[in-house]
Amino acid sequence: ADYLDNGNNKMAIQQADKLLKKHKDLHCAKVLKAIGLQRTGKQDEAYALAQEVAALEPTDDNSLQALTILYREMHRPELVTKLYEAAVKKVPNSEEYHSHLFMAYARVGEYKKMQQAGMALYKIVPKNPYYFWSVMSLIMQSISAQDENLSKTMFLPLAERMVEKMVKEDKIEAEAEVELYYMILERLEKYKEALDVVRGKLGEKLTSELQSRENKCMAMYKKLHRWPECNALARRLLLKNSDDWQFYITYFDSVFQLIDESWTPPAEEEHSLEGVVHCSIEQAVSFIEERITEESKSSRPLRGPYLAKLELIRRLRHRGCNDEYKLGDPEELMFQYFKKFGDKPCCFTDLKVFVDLLPPSQYTKFIRQLLDVIPLAAAAENEVALPGDIKALQQHLCVVQLSRLLGLYHAMEKKQKLAVVRELMLRYRHGLEFGKSCLKTELQFSDYYCLLAVHLLLDLWLEGEEAAVWQCLTLLEEGLSHSPSNAQFKLLLIRIYCRLGAFEPVSELYSSLDAKHIQHDTIGYLLTRYAGSLGHYAAASQSCNFALRFFHSNQKDTSEYIIQAYKYGAFEKIPEFIAFRNRLNSSLHFAQVRTERMLLDLLLEANISTSLEESIKSMSLSPEEDDIPWKDLRDNRDLTVLFSWDPKDRDISEEHRKLSLEEETLWLRIRSLTLRLVSGLPTLGHTIQPKNSEKTAENGVSSKIDTIRALLQQLEAAVDSGKKFLEQKIQYPVLGPPPTRMAGFFSNGSCQCQTSLFYLVSDIYELDTNGLEDSAEIQERIGNSFKSLVERLTDLFNKCKGDLIEVRDGTLKTHPSLLENLVFFVETISIALWVSSYCDSVLRPFKSNLQKKKKKKKESSVAMPPVFTHFLDYVTELQTLTSNVIDHIKGLEIILTALKLEELSLKDTLLLQEEKKFTKTVQGKVQSSYHHSVQEIGELLKKRLDTIKKLKI
Repeated sequence: ADYLDNGNNKMAIQQADKLLKKHKDLHCAKVLKAIGLQRTGKQDEAYALAQEVAALEPTDDNSLQALTILYREMHRPELVTKLYEAAVKKVPNSEEYHSHLFMAYARVGEYKKMQQAGMALYKIVPKNPYYFWSVMSLIMQSISAQDENLSKTMFLPLAERMVEKMVKEDKIEAEAEVELYYMILERLEKYKEALDVVRGKLGEKLTSELQSRENKCMAMYKKLHRWPECNALARRLLLKNSDDWQFYITYFDSVFQLIDESWTPPAEEEHSLEGVVHCSIEQAVSFIEERITEESKSSRPLRGPYLAKLELIRRLRHRGCNDEYKLGDPEELMFQYFKKFGDKPCCFTDLKVFVDLLPPSQYTKFIRQLLDVIPLAAAAENEVALPGDIKALQQHLCVVQLSRLLGLYHAMEKKQKLAVVRELMLRYRHGLEFGKSCLKTELQFSDYYCLLAVHLLLDLWLEGEEAAVWQCLTLLEEGLSHSPSNAQFKLLLIRIYCRLGAFEPVSELYSSLDAKHIQHDTIGYLLTRYAGSLGHYAAASQSCNFALRFFHSNQKDTSEYIIQAYKYGAFEKIPEFIAFRNRLNSSLHFAQVRTERMLLDLLLEANISTSLEESIKSMSLSPEEDDIPWKDLRDNRDLTVLFSWDPKDRDISEEHRKLSLEEETLWLRIRSLTLRLVSGLPTLGHTIQPKNSEKTAENGVSSKIDTIRALLQQLEAAVDSGKKFLEQKIQYPVLGPPPTRMAGFFSNGSCQCQTSLFYLVSDIYELDTNGLEDSAEIQERIGNSFKSLVERLTDLFNKCKGDLIEVRDGTLKTHPSLLENLVFFVETISIALWVSSYCDSVLRPFKSNLQKKKKKKKESSVAMPPVFTHFLDYVTELQTLTSNVIDHIKGLEIILTALKLEELSLKDTLLLQEEKKFTKTVQGKVQSSYHHSVQEIGELLKKRLDTIKKLKI
């Protein structure tokens, strides 16, 4: 066992063998040997050994534990349940084995069996937790039941009765048990009863979370629309803590609800269960004013009361009745707020919510007013006034962010914008002085200046200023050199490099972000969207692996979380874990990565290192199966991961999100259908059978072609939807979601090529079933398809021609679309070759039959059917075309190597010396990345060329 722990698996196997020679029936040694075999890649031997031991139904703890570890590593948790089912039968009173059995069921989500196992445990050892395990398993049955009605009428009422029994017998001990009771009543929509539980004696046990009882009461009051109680409770909690924002929201909501209902407090008795109620705007106004007065006496400044006043103004304006309540002018209030909290980084995000209270005509005046109160000092007359300490810097930074948000920078012309960029960079470099003692992992105080300067340059680039984008990269690389942990710099660099078509620097940037766990799903798209499409095949494989490893381990990990939640009685977390697992399983990104990964593997291996058939088999792909949950796809991408200070009309909107999800789904459908069509090719394999036998129809080959024809129709439909979608000509914000590859796929002709290739498959299949005799028409049709395919592929190649990087007016311009077209060309030619090898498998047997006839008849002139010449010509032309593309790529490599970037005199002489150093680095990275792409594409095409040469019948 020590050897296994240290990862020395071979030694472990040897030691186990020694032991087994002496005691050949030592179960545990066999299992430990099996673990060693599993870890050295001998899965089948390990499984056989394990089943030998399992068949004997062991009951010793060591064997059971070891087998559990082994089955977990094999990803076969269902075998653990069988193991403990047998052990429990033999040792029926073992608390330990029963609880292991319960946990084994939890791993595979067998809720009904969990409920029974929990009760069995409770009968052996009457401990409360076991009883409530059983209750929780009933709730899980209700959550997983497809039928809403069943869960409301059977599972939940049964769970409720089980808990009520314990309540009546006064056996409730722990807080978790009360939580569970509350959870059941809430799911049954018995809000009144739930409220009574929380407010009653049982509620006293709810102590682990701060304000747990109050929060639960509040939730129930809201469900029951008991606004007086909501209001009174929120009011009471705000008196305790006037900085708790959620209660301000509830307080305002309830005040306005009560006003709309014209509620008045009863004359005699209490206002409500929770005490005094405020039901007029006057009361609300004076309540907030009192909170502000109180705040001025507190030892540390609180933001809540001041923001609550702005929130109240906003709500009153919304109702069209602001001016009669003298709350003050929002502009003045925001100015006072800035004076108080401007040196805190949160000041900007606090005020951002309320800027729409300012009239646009006042923007410039407002900004000027803020600038006037910041202590800045200029060294000389015409120089920029700089802050003397971090507080002043933070205040100034807040104003700059507000200026951007109010659109003041967007309105400037080019010259002004460049001047602002200069000023911001000057402030950035000056601010670095305050961060000299910062650790490598800390951000510099002035980093946002640099980021804002880059945003301004991006505006210029989008307006057609080509040099601006290089300056963006230059400034970001400089920023990163001072602040190596700044994720915003890295993310923006990733986006810009990808837009320029350079993927090489991105891999390193992304791995330095050190994305953890769920981030592979939320920001993984930044990587997977571009790696393959820019020809970095090895990096694409790797980035898919990162993501897939996370998604696959999620299954296993979630089961462990659930088990821990049972052990510690954190019942309310269990449904959350399940929802989390489902959310990841139906993740859009997961489906995309799975599909692209398989297409990529086929592209790199099928018919090169292994046959197409073997590749497809190893992925267990089949054309009939679709494992993508189309109805439940969840878009978990974080599209706001890049900071943006843009005004609302330029920022990413809900509409953009919807459109992006629609586009991603359409593209995924096209890719998934392409993959399934390719996986159908080997199933059509040539089966030699008497031509007219009835069997062919039954044994499934003819149904296989039907599957392919059906998929082809679906592909046509998906392509039509895709084209319709693109007619909207949607422009996402520059920092918004990246568009898919769909537009290029249609415009460069790959789409038409690929679809016609699959139609060709259908024709060849027809020829195969009809034979050569009376099939002149089909043969001609096939001949024409070959001709038009070569024309289409040549067209596609023509769209790949041109310089990838050109120097224009002393500025570099990259053409990433040419690179994407080349990648599509490689993919399309690969599909063409897979289809050709299917043609080949159909035509070869025909040819050898003809030759046999020829020998029998001893005639020298049996006419060769035209389809053979068509096919030979087609293969020869494919070969020539591929050789031409390889030559073109060699040419590109030579041009890219010869580009002497040093000689580029960037005409923007504004660049300082230290910036020039970074500019050189950036351009070098882009050049090297393009070179790398072209090399990888070339290597792959050479391998494909070799496969063409084998196709001569």
